[in-house]
Amino acid sequence: MMARPFLIPTVCALAALTSACDNNSVRISSTRTIDNDSTGVLRVVEALQCPQTLGSLTRKGSATEQGTVCTYGGPRGAEVILHLVSLSGTDSTAALKAFEDRLSASLPQAVAGIRAQNSAQNSATATAQATSSGGDSASVKAPGVDIQAEGDKATVRLPGISIDADGEDASVNIGGFNVEANDTGANVDIQDGGDSVSVQANDAATVVRTSAAGDATRANWILTDNRPSVEGWRLVGYEARGPAGGPIVVVTVRSKDREGGDVFDDAKALVTLNVGE
Repeated sequence: MMARPFLIPTVCALAALTSACDNNSVRISSTRTIDNDSTGVLRVVEALQCPQTLGSLTRKGSATEQGTVCTYGGPRGAEVILHLVSLSGTDSTAALKAFEDRLSASLPQAVAGIRAQNSAQNSATATAQATSSGGDSASVKAPGVDIQAEGDKATVRLPGISIDADGEDASVNIGGFNVEANDTGANVDIQDGGDSVSVQANDAATVVRTSAAGDATRANWILTDNRPSVEGWRLVGYEARGPAGGPIVVVTVRSKDREGGDVFDDAKALVTLNVGE
């Protein structure tokens, strides 16, 4: 069995060494495990299966557009739409980007905040270098080990591990695990054998993106905001699965509950019912 654990709590454990996880930063405390042996062959779907009810969801009307779209309602006005998407003339990346763009329009404040955060972090330098600031300093060097600290700046170099900190800015690199954090928020990227997890978070909004290795499509994307949109939405996202070459089954979710409640789990169950895991 090949299980790949994505231990996001490590972010703050490591960042604590560089003072990145203070009271003004975002704390990420979830754990995700992808076990590739638990997944099977995804089915080729010709028409959607759309039960009248599934968990907290209730279908609205019948399937439309030749059985390629089903709409469901959920608690507190949540909206769930199941799509069967042909990849003829396109690929899953382009198809999912279109869904992401449409869903993002429901949370414009969150999108603006994430973009501003990325801009700030891209323009910031997180590389700590020795200065003559007159602060306390320390240096440790040994074969494969280099630790330098002066004032609020620090660098740590160990085999496979790189940490740079400068005041509220921090950069952590451990193999395929990368963290960039400052007072605007935190970006986390994890790559492991083709599996990918990306988290961008600030005080108001969080966007999470995952994809699994292989030719088949297994991906999800979630954007949340603790400030409701004009329509009251706090969470939007999708779950997508399908065999190589398609078609893919995509379920989109819009919820007024930032945690999603049972809605997202029930939406994912619709995908599993149609295409498998």
